[in-house]
Amino acid sequence: MQSYNLFRLKSVEGLCCAVPESSRVPRFLGGGRWTFGGKLDDRSDIPLDFDGRAAETGVRFNGFYLFQTVDRRFL
Repeated sequence: MQSYNLFRLKSVEGLCCAVPESSRVPRFLGGGRWTFGGKLDDRSDIPLDFDGRAAETGVRFNGFYLFQTVDRRFL
């Protein structure tokens, strides 16, 4: 699995954005509305709602992957 940096939107519980570690962080993640949530890779706990295939597709088209999680470990 590719390594991702995970960001969480402060105002919406469970809304996450995964950005490949090797990519530039999109500007919309700045401004204090998002918080860094850690790194996702083969050695870390992956949120149950994270879909690797969807992430690959999202990154290919957008440069990032937005997803909603109800996994309490990542809220």
